[in-house]
Amino acid sequence: MAKLIYMNNVSLDGYMEDERGTFAWLPIDDEVFAFHTECLRPVGTFLYGRCLYEAMAVWETDPALAARSDLMADFASVWQGASKVVYSTTLTGVSTADTRIERRFDPAAVRGLKATASSDLMVGGANLAAQAFKAGLLDECELFILPIVVGGGKPGLPPGMRAKLELLEERRFGNGVVHLRYRPLGQ
Repeated sequence: MAKLIYMNNVSLDGYMEDERGTFAWLPIDDEVFAFHTECLRPVGTFLYGRCLYEAMAVWETDPALAARSDLMADFASVWQGASKVVYSTTLTGVSTADTRIERRFDPAAVRGLKATASSDLMVGGANLAAQAFKAGLLDECELFILPIVVGGGKPGLPPGMRAKLELLEERRFGNGVVHLRYRPLGQ
C-alpha cells in the first residue's frame, strides 16, 4: 500500500503563509531545494487544493523556470512526472498534463487510491491536508521548519486538532532550516 505524505514549509511559529498570504520569506537555498526534490522523487500522485495547484503548475507551464538551473530542471521533471488530483469546486480546467479535478475530498476514494497506487501520494495545501489528517489517512508528516517568525498567517498544520506523532527522521541544513519527518500514532 502506498503512503500518503503531507510535506510543507513552515515558519518557526508554524505558518506556511504570512498575514499577507505570501511565502517570499522562505530561505530555500540549493541544498534545501535539492533535498525537497529528493523527497518528491518517489511520489507518483500529488493531491492538491486549487491554490497550491495553481502555484505549482508553473513547473510545467513555464519552461523558463526549469531553464534557470540543473536543480530547477530536475525539480520540474520530478513534478511533471507525477499525476495530479486537484480538489476544487471552482476550477473549470487544468493547465497541466495527467491532471484531473475532483469536486470534493472523499476519504474513501483516497483510501482506494492508496490501496492501488504503485508509488506514494503527497497531499499539499493546509486545508486539504487537514481533511486527510482528520480522516486518519496520513502516513507521514514532513515539515521544513524555517528559521523565521512571521507572527501570523495561514497555519501549516490543522488548528484545533490534536495528534501524537513519532519522530522518524531529522535533518539540519546550513541555512538554519530543519527537516522533520513524523508518523502519526494511533491510526
